[in-house]
Amino acid sequence: MRHLTTRVTGAARNAWALAFGDGIEPRHATPSTVIHDEPHQRLRRFTSGEPTSSSPVLLVPPLAAPASCFDLRKGQSLAEFLVSTGRPTYLVDYGEISFADRHLGMEHWIDEIIPNAVSRTSAAEDGAAVDIVAWSIGGTLSLLSAAAHQELPIRSITAVGSPIDYGKLPMLQPWRRIGRLTGGEPVTSVYRLAGGIPGALVRTAFSVTALDRMLTKPVFIARNLLDSDALGRMQAVDRFIAAMPAYPGRFYGQVNGRLIIHNDLARGVLKLGARRVHLSDVTVPVLLVAGTTDVITTAAAARAGTRVLSGTTVRFETTEGSHLGILTGPGACETTWRYLDEFLTARDVAAPPAPDSARDAAAPGSSSRAAAR
Repeated sequence: MRHLTTRVTGAARNAWALAFGDGIEPRHATPSTVIHDEPHQRLRRFTSGEPTSSSPVLLVPPLAAPASCFDLRKGQSLAEFLVSTGRPTYLVDYGEISFADRHLGMEHWIDEIIPNAVSRTSAAEDGAAVDIVAWSIGGTLSLLSAAAHQELPIRSITAVGSPIDYGKLPMLQPWRRIGRLTGGEPVTSVYRLAGGIPGALVRTAFSVTALDRMLTKPVFIARNLLDSDALGRMQAVDRFIAAMPAYPGRFYGQVNGRLIIHNDLARGVLKLGARRVHLSDVTVPVLLVAGTTDVITTAAAARAGTRVLSGTTVRFETTEGSHLGILTGPGACETTWRYLDEFLTARDVAAPPAPDSARDAAAPGSSSRAAAR
């Protein structure tokens, strides 16, 4: 009888917390310090004890997703994991995107935001070369930044769920066919008028990709009313989706035109007006991780990186999980995080000390930033 009473009380407590309270568990945030703050370029350093690695890690999120993707929940935080391995860990946070940011394009990330974050991270660690770890299109942008600016102090790039060949994304094929027939209309006119893709629409689009999760959510809650951990995982994802920001208009127009409709990256060359950025110019080691059940970035779309990144060594790994799940799901610690730790440890063994020239190039305001403009 006492056992039954305990179970009923626990279920009632969880039901109340979900419906009327502050949630099953408080919001998680690994302690961090802001070391640089300006619009769309906030740089955080996660607090840790004495680091055991000399090479810092820079976490690069995608657009239209909160930077909390790397710090989702206690036990499901890649940032927390990296800190636990003794690696100095940094995060670039783009913050909110508004109508006033509609002019921001891919080149702002490729030439300014990511290069500046790399340089500042390196400078904060006495000029050490930086290991970039990125998710979704954040990985694509990081690869393009490394290709466009080989002078940056980058030691390696890990891209998790990062699309390269948009022709391998089944969900986008109708959109691509319509775009080729209409030149991108009526989508082009709509996002120009709106100044981008509003956050509410981004959240809806992400939710649609996990429609089964939405439809079965009431059943999941009912079955797991006694499982606070399962409900905590669900709530962390709900909070993440609710915080998704908007896409700036110009950036989305370039993604729609160059990546989705024309599929530039499948040929290894991004066209930005008269400019060409060649993925074959990436020279640092790359780790690509793809999800075999990821419907947003299929394994085939990510695997294309092994073909177009012809100027360097590429390790390709797969794991089961959704787009977010392969980065920070309950099983990520046994797959994605293990691949990453092995990859970075191999760099630790192979990497020579950073030359003075690399330390000079790492300082913000140096020639590397000037070249990025």
